[in-house]
Amino acid sequence: MQVFGSGKMPDIAEAKRKKISPSSLAQMKLDGVKIVCLTAYDSLMASLYGGLVDVMLVGDSMGMVRHGFATTHHVDIDMMELHVASCARAKGTALLVGDLPFGSIELGPEQAITNAVRLIRAGADAVKIEGGIKRQDVIQAVVNAGIPVMGHVGLEPQHILMTQSFRSVGKNDGEVQSVVADALAVENAGAFAVVVEAVRLDLSTQLEAAVKIPTIGIGAGPLCDGQILVAEDMLGFFEGNPKFVRRYAELGHLVQEAVTRYADDVRSGAFPSEKESYQ
Repeated sequence: MQVFGSGKMPDIAEAKRKKISPSSLAQMKLDGVKIVCLTAYDSLMASLYGGLVDVMLVGDSMGMVRHGFATTHHVDIDMMELHVASCARAKGTALLVGDLPFGSIELGPEQAITNAVRLIRAGADAVKIEGGIKRQDVIQAVVNAGIPVMGHVGLEPQHILMTQSFRSVGKNDGEVQSVVADALAVENAGAFAVVVEAVRLDLSTQLEAAVKIPTIGIGAGPLCDGQILVAEDMLGFFEGNPKFVRRYAELGHLVQEAVTRYADDVRSGAFPSEKESYQ
C-alpha cells in the first residue's frame, strides 16, 4: 500500500561509507582528515545527508530553528528524545549526537546519566554536554556509565541568562585562559571530542595546541579538526545569518516560490489537472 508523502530519499554515496564512531573521529584527526558535521532535527533532513556527513547533531538549537523560541531554554529532555528518535530512523552512516538540554544535567551526575540513557535509547550514538570545568564531574559520570560524550566550550548558549549575549569569546587573557581550561577539563573527563563555539582565531590556535581530542568548530575559524553549522542556516532558510555562516543554497526563497506557484494553480483551477486525477 502506498502511503502518501512518504517517498524514500535517495541514498547518495552512503553504500560506500562505513558507520562513523567516536574512534573514527580520533583517527580522522590523526590522519588530518577534516570532520564534517551538521545539525538535523527530523528524519526528513537526516535522510537527505546522513550518508554525506560524519556527525549529525540533534542540537537544542531546534527550539529556536524549528519551534520559534528565542533561546534554547524552552527545550526539555522530552523534546530532545522525540527529535533524536526521528533522526535515528534515517541517520545513515553518520554519528548521531543528541544534546542534553538546559535543566537535564543541572542536578548533577545522576540526573545527567538518566537523561543521557534516554537519548541513547531513542537512537543517539553519543550525547553532547555544554560546559567545561563546572561540568567535568557530570561528563566523567556519563562516560563512566558507558555513554560517549562530546563536550562544548566557548560560547555556551545554555548560559545566555548569565552572559546576556551571543558575542564571541576570547577578547582578553582571562577569557582565553578560561576556555582553554574548560577544554582541558572536558578532555580529562573523557569526552571524545569538543565543540568550540564563537572563539577568536588566536584562542582557536591555543586550543588546538592544548587538547588532543578532535575539536569541532562553529565560528571558531579554520584550524579546528572539523566544522559544524546549523543546516537551515547554510541551506538559506532564514534571512540573515551569523558572521561565521556560509550559505550554500537559498532554499527559503525556493520554498516560497514553489508554494506561490502552487497557490496560484489551485486558485486558478489549473491544479489538479486530469492527468493528476484518478479515472
